[in-house]
Amino acid sequence: MKGPSPEDREPMKGFAQLGYLKNFITRENIIVGDYTYYDDPQGPERFEENVLYHFPFIGDTLIIGRFCAIAKDVKFIMNGANHSLDGFSTYPFYIFGNGWEKVTPKDENQTYKGDTVIGNDVWIGYEATILPGVHLGDGAIIASKSVVTRDVPPYAIVGGNPASVIKHRFDEQTIDQLLRIAWWHWPADKITENLEAIVGCDLDRLNQASGLQSKSETP
Repeated sequence: MKGPSPEDREPMKGFAQLGYLKNFITRENIIVGDYTYYDDPQGPERFEENVLYHFPFIGDTLIIGRFCAIAKDVKFIMNGANHSLDGFSTYPFYIFGNGWEKVTPKDENQTYKGDTVIGNDVWIGYEATILPGVHLGDGAIIASKSVVTRDVPPYAIVGGNPASVIKHRFDEQTIDQLLRIAWWHWPADKITENLEAIVGCDLDRLNQASGLQSKSETP
């Protein structure tokens, strides 16, 4: 066995509310890695309904890595939701034309915060909200109903509104080694062979499988 196929829309047969997300994406400006799933009792095809203000003319992309777990009604607010803060009013007069286009911003990207990037092996809890341009590091956990307004470090647990770091899952040395190992990029057969180490926190075995020395072994 080399694990389930990432091309399977329903990897848990008889449990249609969970699907490998990449197989449900229709927009070119959303990129999702293998094995990332979305769990929604109303169906994983609802995911794109929760990617909001994602207008193609803005040019931003939602990028989600591999092996992420995304709960129901996680929302991604994209750059199309931003308004200029330069004037007395934040109202976007220019988009309605009829003479109001005269105040079209000279730099239409002045509120552009870039792509929203979700790392690998990230768990995002129920009804969390991710704001434009935020980067979530590999191995991060986002608590339910959190509002994430800034970047989240790898293997950090965050929660609240605005979300802040509650704690880090592992010590700095372990996190550094996990990022070097990057098991999520391994082929399926290698992941399958080393699942016990991935799930059981056997860092020595993961280092050995990756061909890397642990920090404690480094001369």
